[in-house]
Amino acid sequence: MKAVILRSPGGLDRLEWVERPDPGQPGPGKIRVALHGSSLNFHDYMVASGKSPAADGRVPMADGAGTVEALGAGVTDFAVGDMVVSCFFPDWQDGGPTVGDFSRTPGDGIDGFAQEIVVLPATAFTLAPKGWDAVEAATITTAGLTAWRALVVDGGLKAGDRVLLLGTGGVSIWALQITKAMGAMVAITSSSDDKLARAEALGADFTVNYRSDSDWGATVANWADGRGVDHVVEVGGPATLAQSIAAVRVGGHISLIGVLTGRGGEVPTAALMAKQARLQGLIVGSRRQQQEFVWALEATGIRPVVDRRFALRELAEAFRFQEGGDHFGKIGVGW
Repeated sequence: MKAVILRSPGGLDRLEWVERPDPGQPGPGKIRVALHGSSLNFHDYMVASGKSPAADGRVPMADGAGTVEALGAGVTDFAVGDMVVSCFFPDWQDGGPTVGDFSRTPGDGIDGFAQEIVVLPATAFTLAPKGWDAVEAATITTAGLTAWRALVVDGGLKAGDRVLLLGTGGVSIWALQITKAMGAMVAITSSSDDKLARAEALGADFTVNYRSDSDWGATVANWADGRGVDHVVEVGGPATLAQSIAAVRVGGHISLIGVLTGRGGEVPTAALMAKQARLQGLIVGSRRQQQEFVWALEATGIRPVVDRRFALRELAEAFRFQEGGDHFGKIGVGW
């Protein structure tokens, strides 16, 4: 069985293409899955680049999708031949947040899905949306579910709301599609006019280039009738949070889900207090939330935006493409 592993101390040149033993047949409560797709996330890049160290020989990639080949005793959720997709937190099944670290996240604390076959508990997967290929399905695990939880589960998004999205990466483009499917309006930022044009083609109602408009938070607030947006999907972190607070309405909701500009920084507490806004950190979601997201995807007909696909053996090249920041939506890996 072929796989990619990461050698310590990490770095894209430390990703190795190796042969690993076949995991065999599933025991009770487990399933055997022939994997065919994954997708790249910032978290995966942090692990692969060595910025978030993992154990020597770790199989990377948090997202995985493929076909069920065999069922262990007692498994009733799936049938042989089903297309399934992995869960970011395989032990968080339902209810409120219970996990605050990545010790059981595939591709970080445990082996991930950059391999051809896995045998894992059935509860570590959900069904994929009907008719999707493995790369499309793999985009749900991290980016898609994060956007869904931020807007729908935690944010209570409803028709007519106004939403601000930062950038055009995987989470933001998923959030754009979810917002439009829910009948809400979207403002989105980027430093690329070409990417903003692509976002408009997907339904964005208002775009702003943050390079040419340094006061983009106020610009977005003015677009939202001068009162500010109802929701912000904040993926930047410390360097963008002040602008997000400027953009949000009094009593609005900011989902803090990214640290692209750093792990720590100053929070404009007086501005946040004046807005009486809810600033909520979150990391992906539960298996139950993923199941509900899949049902919503089937009902709405949304399909993910996959900018480019690489072969599994080209995983290092895929990360270098991600590193360049030219992608729009998700980057896929298929085999």
